[in-house]
Amino acid sequence: MANPIASAMAEAKFSAVHLEMRDNYTPNDPQFQRYREGLRYRPDERPEWFQHWTDFAGEAIGRGVVMRRARIVSEPVTEYIRYEHHVTFLNVAVGEQVRWLPRRSAADIALPGSDLWMFDDSKIMFTFFSGDGDVVDREWTAEPDVVRLVKSAFETVWHRATPHKDYVLK
Repeated sequence: MANPIASAMAEAKFSAVHLEMRDNYTPNDPQFQRYREGLRYRPDERPEWFQHWTDFAGEAIGRGVVMRRARIVSEPVTEYIRYEHHVTFLNVAVGEQVRWLPRRSAADIALPGSDLWMFDDSKIMFTFFSGDGDVVDREWTAEPDVVRLVKSAFETVWHRATPHKDYVLK
């Protein structure tokens, strides 16, 4: 089955935004398990497992697609968020802009109920997770009211959030 994010990224004309709001994802991810066992990457490393992302995200960014990722996190952060923070230098190296927002600072924002990708301010892919953090389904929408909600929520989060290079884990 084709990667729906890669396919949408290939069609994106000017923007791709990703809103992440969970504190745990894919608990059985082998990379996370290696992190838990003590593996850490140097800023100049580009692990092979990240190449798939580098390929399609880098291609889109190279075409001029602005890619922004905002993460709303609980503080103190979970071990998984520590892992994500550690490997985010890889996203930044590809050209993504990444920001972090403590959940407390998002309490008054009307947020969608699920993590999502939005492409070109018009097409949204919601990702639904199990309680443990595994992906169970995805759903696409271009319904104008939903697009307006998502765009407003993301821009508010983005405005309040701290750029990756300045965000200090708590």
